[in-house]
Amino acid sequence: MRLHLTLTPNTTPVPFNYQHQLTGALHKWLGQNDLHDKISLYSFSWLRGKAERIDGGLNFPNGAKWFISFWEEGHAQQLVKGILDNPILFKGLQVKEVQIQETPDFGSSYRFKIASPFLLRLNQDDGSRKHLTTKDTEAVSLLNDRFASKMKQANLNCKVKIRFDEQYSHPKTKLVTIKGTKLKTNICPIIIEGDKEALKFAWNVGVGELTGSGLGALI
Repeated sequence: MRLHLTLTPNTTPVPFNYQHQLTGALHKWLGQNDLHDKISLYSFSWLRGKAERIDGGLNFPNGAKWFISFWEEGHAQQLVKGILDNPILFKGLQVKEVQIQETPDFGSSYRFKIASPFLLRLNQDDGSRKHLTTKDTEAVSLLNDRFASKMKQANLNCKVKIRFDEQYSHPKTKLVTIKGTKLKTNICPIIIEGDKEALKFAWNVGVGELTGSGLGALI
């Protein structure tokens, strides 16, 4: 289930690295929950809409759009209640409208676009973590492994194969900073093939790491 939020214009500049503030608003609306302690079975986009650079930040003169998707519909319903109780986000942004979208049927193969860059990190023998891009040979395997972990968390047993769109001519990397941590993320369409339930699951939970922090959301 996906919630599409229409937001009012901000009243003070929105910082460039605002993603953790979206996470904060999300958990404020959910109230007491255990989502922090689990693999994230939800995802959310970055703010969308016309943005201007001002005073070291962003301005959304016409307001913004934001979507949040949950595999477990109970959390979506809980979020709506929280929004109605307190629609304020940050920097003057407020929710003025909520629209609910049921999970579409994508069939057995679909090309998903990226609503927020996805993150892939490979554990190294020295304890460090290597940030992978679409050019790394281990990237596709890791992308599938991370998704398999999400399906296991959701008790799903589906056949699924995920790959990058090799026909896409301009895959990019983007340096994202979340609460002081610098992350090398990727922007490239994703092709998913397999059981219909797996594709629906992906649309809701995203791909890669830190989907609960605003990365890896799909459209």
